[in-house]
Amino acid sequence: MSAGSERSFEDAQRELERIVERLERGDAALDEAIALWERGEELYRLCAGRLDAAQGKIEELARRVESSRPETTDLDDSPAPVK
Repeated sequence: MSAGSERSFEDAQRELERIVERLERGDAALDEAIALWERGEELYRLCAGRLDAAQGKIEELARRVESSRPETTDLDDSPAPVK
């Protein structure tokens, strides 16, 4: 399966984790290890892109929330009553 946009972030992340584990064990032949590495790079780019997009959406939502808040005066800024 290619690292296409139809693949979920979680699926891509799980496959990437399996690839990393396999490469760390060192039980893949050289050609297979190179293919795994290349696949891992594809998956990494997919995951990083999805995370960047999610971060952008979250920042936009936070800006919307902040801009929709009513202006309030801070009562703590008023001078203390004189006794």
